[in-house]
Amino acid sequence: MAAFSHAAHAQSQSQMENYRFDIGAGVGMSGYLGDANESNLFSHPGVGLNASFRYLVNTRWAFRGTVTAASLSGSTENMSNVLPGGAAYNFKSWVYDLGARAEFNFFNYGLGKGYQQMSRFSPYLSLGAGVVMASVEGDTFTAMSIPMGLGVKYKLQPRVNLGLEFTMTKVLGDHIDGKDLSDIYMIKSSFLKNTDWYSTLMFSISYEFGERCVTCHRID
Repeated sequence: MAAFSHAAHAQSQSQMENYRFDIGAGVGMSGYLGDANESNLFSHPGVGLNASFRYLVNTRWAFRGTVTAASLSGSTENMSNVLPGGAAYNFKSWVYDLGARAEFNFFNYGLGKGYQQMSRFSPYLSLGAGVVMASVEGDTFTAMSIPMGLGVKYKLQPRVNLGLEFTMTKVLGDHIDGKDLSDIYMIKSSFLKNTDWYSTLMFSISYEFGERCVTCHRID
């Protein structure tokens, strides 16, 4: 009887700590690299915000949908490359990014017994694709994007996760800093050859839901 009670408790705990979905939000700092800032990523820091939805495949892999908004700015005033006529260019913009990513955890992320080799802390890598819309001085531009992320996550409680993630996003277009900079040095950009990147450093919190196995007869 005691063994049956212990097994039922263990099964209940496994169900409580094993979910299929995760929803979260993040806030942090954004940065820009491009024609108006060629070296110091955070010389003109902005604000980054995001919301995310994950499908938790297993303890190592997840697929994640994201919506990101970031304020960007830059200036050519202190750059070594001088614009024709000694002119200076300054810009401020907002970018909105809708994307999907695959995430790989370095450790088996989650809570469990010692023999299950689970870890409530794990570094992870992410890679994906998305669509960016930039708004600069009333003009809007869209382009494809490739986000590449490195982060760490920590399971604060069975359903609550904390995260810190740095993401560099390659924009496959040359207009997030304004249409006037597309050929500023008389060198035409293309779909694959351009200078625009933006980054985010985000702190996030997320909540898991959707029991993976409501009726499960397997006992680990």
